Amino acid sequence: MRRLLHTPEGVRDIYNQECAKKMVLQENLQKLLEQYGYAAIQTPTFEFFDIFGQEVGTIPSRDLYKFFDREGNTLVLRPDITPSIARAVTKYFSDEDMPIRLWYQGNIFINNSSFQGRLKESTQFGAELIGEDSVDSDAEIISLVVNVLKAAGLKEFQVSIGHVDFFKGLTEAAGLKEETVEELEQLIANKNFFGVEELVAPLPMEEPLRKLFQSLGDIYDNGEELANAARLAAPYPKIAGAVNRLKELYDLLTCYQVESYVSLEFGMNSSYRYYTGIIFAAYTFGSGEPIVKGGRYDDLLPYFGKNAPSIGFAVTVDQLMAALSRQKIEIPVQNNCKLLVYETSGRREAIAWAREKRLAGEKIMLLPRQEGKTEEEYRAYAARFGCTETLFQESGPADGLLKNVFPKDPANDVSDLETEGRRGL
Repeated sequence: MRRLLHTPEGVRDIYNQECAKKMVLQENLQKLLEQYGYAAIQTPTFEFFDIFGQEVGTIPSRDLYKFFDREGNTLVLRPDITPSIARAVTKYFSDEDMPIRLWYQGNIFINNSSFQGRLKESTQFGAELIGEDSVDSDAEIISLVVNVLKAAGLKEFQVSIGHVDFFKGLTEAAGLKEETVEELEQLIANKNFFGVEELVAPLPMEEPLRKLFQSLGDIYDNGEELANAARLAAPYPKIAGAVNRLKELYDLLTCYQVESYVSLEFGMNSSYRYYTGIIFAAYTFGSGEPIVKGGRYDDLLPYFGKNAPSIGFAVTVDQLMAALSRQKIEIPVQNNCKLLVYETSGRREAIAWAREKRLAGEKIMLLPRQEGKTEEEYRAYAARFGCTETLFQESGPADGLLKNVFPKDPANDVSDLETEGRRGL
C-alpha cells in the first residue's frame, strides 16, 4: 500500500501554492506571447515513433518512453514539442506561404538516467516562428526570450547565442574524421576548451583555421568584437556566414534594447541535430541547467513535407521556477479567497450569499461547521488552502438572525460587518 502513495522516480506532484504560482507564471508568459501576435496550439501527449525518430534528430531512442497501441503501432510520449508542431503545421497550414506564429505549453517526457538527477517529466512553454528565414525573425525570437524571463521576474540572466555552422564549418574545412568531431563535441559540451586546443594542436591545418578553433571558448559582448573572427573566417564561406549572421543579429538586437542580456559564443553546440543556424540558451543563478533553449531549424518542416524555415524556443518551466525560488523572487499570486464556515441551520442562506458573491467575481469557499472544531483550526485550514479571510456564520433561528445576516439587498456587503476577531455574518 505504501507504494501507491509514491510517484515513480523522476516525476513529482505539484500542489497548493507551488501549483498556483506555476499557473500564474504560465499565464503571464502566455499574455506576453499574445502581445507579439502568437496564437496558441496544443499537440498530443503521445505521437507515432517516427515523429521523434533518428532522422528528425531529437533525442536518442533509448531515452524515449515507448509503447504500442491496439494496432501494433509504436508510440512515444513526446520528449520535445517542436517536432509535434512541425507535423501539425505541415498538416493544417500546408498552403500558408506567410509567417506562422504559435505558442504552446505542455509536459515532455525523457527517460533520463537515474544518476543524472533530472526530472523525467517537465513542463515546457515556448514559441515557434515558422516560414521566415531572415535575421529579423532570429532577433524577434531572442528578444522574446529576454522579455519572457523579465516577465517571469528574473533580473540577472544571460542568453548565450551561437551558430551551428561555425563548428560545422571548422570541422569541414579542417577535414576532421567523424570520431575526432565527436570527441570535440564532447569537449565543447563539457566546456573543456583547453582539451580542444590540445586535441587540435597536432592536426595539420592553416593558421587562420587554427586560430578560429582557439576562439571556440571566447565570449563576445558586442558585435564589434567579431571583426577579427570575420577576417580569419573570410576564406571559409560556411564559417564566414555564421560570423556575419551573428554580427547582423547582434546589431538588430540593439533595436529591441535587449543587447545587455546577450553574449555571442562560437563554442555553442546542441545535442538536437535538427538545428541548422542560430542556436541559443539562457542561464541564471540557482539553476544548473539552461532555463531556455532554442534555435533555427530550417530543415525540420521539410522532413514532414512543408518547405518552411523556422526558429523557436522552449522555456523549461520547472527550472525557471526553481531559479526564481532560489533567488527569492516571488511570483505574485492573488490569494483573495474567503472561507465561510456556516451553520447547518443556515445552509440555504449561506449558499445564496456565496452564489451572489461569486456572481460578482469574488472567490468563496463554503464549509459546514463541524462539532469540536475551533475557529483557529478553521483559520489554519483556510491558510493551508489559499484563503486569506475566514468568515463565521453566527448561529441562531433561521427567521431571525440569519435573515438579517443574508439580506436580499445586494448593496449590503459583508465588508461592512465586524472584521476584528470573530467575524459574524
